[in-house]
Amino acid sequence: MLEIVRAKLADVADLHPLVEKYRAFYKQPENEKTLGYLKSRLENDEAIVFIARENAEAVGFTMLYPTFSTVSLSAVWLLNDLYVEESHRGKGIASKLMETAENAARDTGATRVFLRTANDNTTAQSLYEGRGYNQDEVFRRYDLIF
Repeated sequence: MLEIVRAKLADVADLHPLVEKYRAFYKQPENEKTLGYLKSRLENDEAIVFIARENAEAVGFTMLYPTFSTVSLSAVWLLNDLYVEESHRGKGIASKLMETAENAARDTGATRVFLRTANDNTTAQSLYEGRGYNQDEVFRRYDLIF
């Protein structure tokens, strides 16, 4: 049975290995800072995290960061992270995590959810487009990395 709930500080031990696997997908090595990062986001209410459990086993998560848009004069949410264990993919868990996140954003009055993914992550792109997300063809993204 699949259950998706908003994560609390008590869920950090279950989230931590999933987040490390997510980071590994983006070619980041395990890091001793990951656990502290997760704890800080949850303790300080800086992120909204949903955790998916199948038969009580943590199998996926999504992490979102509420922010604001001056152009739309509204709250918007950045869906920054989405991960499902490889052995549990193909069951619709990622889509259910996204649906939960989208409903939560809508319930708070946010006017959109936005995200970004790697250019070669075609599996994720198919999921997003299948849920009605549109690729931005108006704005160009720039990053300044320190």
